[in-house]
Amino acid sequence: MFNKILCVDDDPITLMLCKKVIEKAEFSKKIDTANNGEDALTYFDKLKIELENNPSIILPELVFLDLNMPVMGGWEFLDLFLKEEYYFFFPNLKVIVLSSTIDPKDIEKSKLYPMVIDFLSKPITKEMLNSLS
Repeated sequence: MFNKILCVDDDPITLMLCKKVIEKAEFSKKIDTANNGEDALTYFDKLKIELENNPSIILPELVFLDLNMPVMGGWEFLDLFLKEEYYFFFPNLKVIVLSSTIDPKDIEKSKLYPMVIDFLSKPITKEMLNSLS
């Protein structure tokens, strides 16, 4: 079980489903959400400030990340997470790309990011979570 997970997707129904499946599978104690990559980076910016004031706060251990989102998509989020200081502050964070795309090029590209541990097709299911445990 994870202490905290972040789900990033622009579709509110997908976010709701993600939360419900994770809760039902008892896969995480806390689930936060972001509507796109920019919101996710803002989330991590706030965590960096909290971390400076309280080093014992609970950090997300896993991110479920959609690729195709308005404002900032998953690829841009991953690029900025590596390029900026985020990866330094959150070196143990793991990312699972959760996307409706089945393009083999996307799967191969995801392997270039050290924090990406898997690439799964939407929708998230309890069976998927069980296979990750």
